[in-house]
Amino acid sequence: MKHFVRLLAVPALALAVLNGCTRPDPTPALPTTTSSSADATAVAETFETGTKTSYTVGPVILASGSWTFDDALLGNSTSDAKTGTQAARLRNSGKLTMSFDLSGGAGTVTLDHARYGTDAASTWELWASANSGSTYTKIGSTVSTSGTTLQTASFAVNLPAPVRLEIRKTDATTARLNLDNLNVQPYGGTTPPPATGGKKFLFDGSHAETASNADWVPDEDAGRAARYPTPAQSGITASTLESYWTGGLSAWGVALAKLGNTVETLPSGVAISYGNTTNTQDLANYRVFVVDEPNTRFSDAEKTAILRFVQNGGGLFMISDHNISDRNNDGWDSPAIWNDLMTTNSVQANPFGLRVELTNISETTTNVRAGANPILNGSQGAVTQLKFSNGATIATTTATPLIWRGSVTQGSTAAMCASSTFGTGRVVLITDSSPADDGTGSSGHTLYPGWTEIASHSRLHLNASLWLAKQL
Repeated sequence: MKHFVRLLAVPALALAVLNGCTRPDPTPALPTTTSSSADATAVAETFETGTKTSYTVGPVILASGSWTFDDALLGNSTSDAKTGTQAARLRNSGKLTMSFDLSGGAGTVTLDHARYGTDAASTWELWASANSGSTYTKIGSTVSTSGTTLQTASFAVNLPAPVRLEIRKTDATTARLNLDNLNVQPYGGTTPPPATGGKKFLFDGSHAETASNADWVPDEDAGRAARYPTPAQSGITASTLESYWTGGLSAWGVALAKLGNTVETLPSGVAISYGNTTNTQDLANYRVFVVDEPNTRFSDAEKTAILRFVQNGGGLFMISDHNISDRNNDGWDSPAIWNDLMTTNSVQANPFGLRVELTNISETTTNVRAGANPILNGSQGAVTQLKFSNGATIATTTATPLIWRGSVTQGSTAAMCASSTFGTGRVVLITDSSPADDGTGSSGHTLYPGWTEIASHSRLHLNASLWLAKQL
């Protein structure tokens, strides 16, 4: 279980999946990804121009354009936390609202924040409108500001033009909040996968992936992950936010759907099978099987099914957590479960040429394998970093380590991500569930936005999925 706090953010991006000797799946009838007509102009607002000395609601002309300040002003006192001469200052339920549309849309948005003087801590949120201010949708998680030194919050808005932003102070107290240095990168869209047709992804929800604070499915409603996420993915468009579904992996799932893929979950109580024609969710009906931090042991029959699926051309995305991370207290955590799959099965010992080391690390590393590797340098972008917030490491024999701890020489131990092949199928292993966590999920789960905390996280998962799909 995680005991840490991260940045914040939310949604969007993309992937695709597998080609192999498994049963072919029909091309799904999903919406195509539309490209943005936005220009490549970034927006930087430092709040250095303009004047507003009272909290009364009113317009302010800033360098970026006209804004409405409600219970907010431009502060330039010694107690204002700022870069330069002034910063925005909010109190009560203050708001800063754009009165103009961003012509380039919005990709990543960053904003510096700190509490004013000796005031108490505050909370605030970023909201976005795709219809010129008629309605707004919350982006990412609520931010808590407790320090007097400016800190940077990062959000993945990922919406094509038109976009307007609104910043809302949410604690409704008299504590004052400073905001400065707003930066908006233009919407870049997503790079579609090769045009080989949509593929079917199956996320496992049958092995306690929602136990305790975990929520490692695309959608969970009323405590249950159903086969089909709701609302229907036929309603997903290029501007759909990850909050369309309610699960810790909704950003991943929505991204898949945007690329024309089909997303399903294997619900609790449904066994994993391969070659069972009476099971409508038999692995032979899918191209990639995603299992994020299983917390109950695979049965012998399930282990055989998983390994035969990969051996015959399937793609397996394995995600582990750190040592001693048993969320449901059954005596098995995900490192032990994955190692059990690879050492105690009826198909082949050590089929993937790797094992999960029983470690627990937290660090951000840039120790990435060099060269033209499709997972690290694929169509979804270059992977330059990986952050673990309590994760394990990997030892390899025949597998390919991709990213290592920052303090080690690249070799066969202390890896944090690795890829492998078995038969005609492919495997990817990441040993922390944090980077895939999008920060939002079903009620009762405490989640953190790792998916957008570092840009490389979504790129890594998306490139890896495309590689598993044999589209890279």
